[in-house]
Amino acid sequence: MTATPSYPTSVPSTAIQSYSTTEPRMPNIKLFCGSSHPELARKIAERLGIELSKTTLSKFSNQETSVEIGESVRGEDVYIIQTAAGEINDHLMELLIMINACKIASAYRVTAVIPCFPYSRQDKKDKSRAPISAKLVANMLSVAGADHIITMDLHASQIQGFFDIPVDNLFAEPAIIKWIQDNITDWRTSIIVSPDAGGAKRCVIVPFIMCDFV
Repeated sequence: MTATPSYPTSVPSTAIQSYSTTEPRMPNIKLFCGSSHPELARKIAERLGIELSKTTLSKFSNQETSVEIGESVRGEDVYIIQTAAGEINDHLMELLIMINACKIASAYRVTAVIPCFPYSRQDKKDKSRAPISAKLVANMLSVAGADHIITMDLHASQIQGFFDIPVDNLFAEPAIIKWIQDNITDWRTSIIVSPDAGGAKRCVIVPFIMCDFV
């Protein structure tokens, strides 16, 4: 009779340690950025310890937006960083095309990171025949294939209800308060002014948060 070979039931701890050191910190994440704020995307990538994924953004001769994803995203968790700054309409269209390109390339999940949500001020019908453009943008992002939205300080929290997909509305107050305390010496006697009625509530809350930080 031939002896049946025996196989180890567990991997030695030394092997696990040597394997884990060669693995990237976030192996299943692909991080893409549009043309709106590449510096922000670069800093996020450095913070996460990963490299920005390759993409080619250009314009056709008739000014149509061209997007080419430069690497495989099959089965990957894709994050696309694009904010509403500068040429908002071009950047929004660029984001929609990037989302759709990743989705039809079999990405596992596509998350749009939009620090400044486009058209967020047009979130209600404030006069006759006025559009609710924020709802339109929400529909466009969903139809393009976004599975998750991450944004900051929405003009109105009700915009989250425009989506049928998860939305994370992050708040910048802690970072802003820290900057004020670090850079304004007489911040205790300063006055915070809201640019419009929508920001008045945040202006009221900030002093109470600042007292907790002291």
